[in-house]
Amino acid sequence: MSDAMRPIRVLLGILGLDQHEVGAMAVARLLRDAGMEVVYLGRFNMPEDIARAAAEEGVDVVGLSCHSWEYLHFLDPLQAALREQDVEAPIVVGGSVVTADDARAIQTKGVAAAFGPTTPSTEIVATIERLARGSAE
Repeated sequence: MSDAMRPIRVLLGILGLDQHEVGAMAVARLLRDAGMEVVYLGRFNMPEDIARAAAEEGVDVVGLSCHSWEYLHFLDPLQAALREQDVEAPIVVGGSVVTADDARAIQTKGVAAAFGPTTPSTEIVATIERLARGSAE
């Protein structure tokens, strides 16, 4: 199967002590229903865990589900760990605490997209598809 024909691979994980995974599981199902392969790491991951899994799984996009502030604390170490693992997959962040101000702030740090609690599912899928195609070029 050529790279253009293979399904988009997305890694979803939750950083640190954040243990709310209902949103992450809903997004995992949404992306699977859209034909993507989802590697779900679940809760209690450190940046190095996510970077290692992203490298091993050859994912196109890394998604972080956030129900607490921890993505703000772990974003820089995660980006460093991804560089160390030679992973060039864009990072997306989504969750109930991603405010418009936080979205702007983390996008200036290199996050490719941020989804708040009212982001339509069609926008999430379209953004992931666009980012995955861009990362494969």
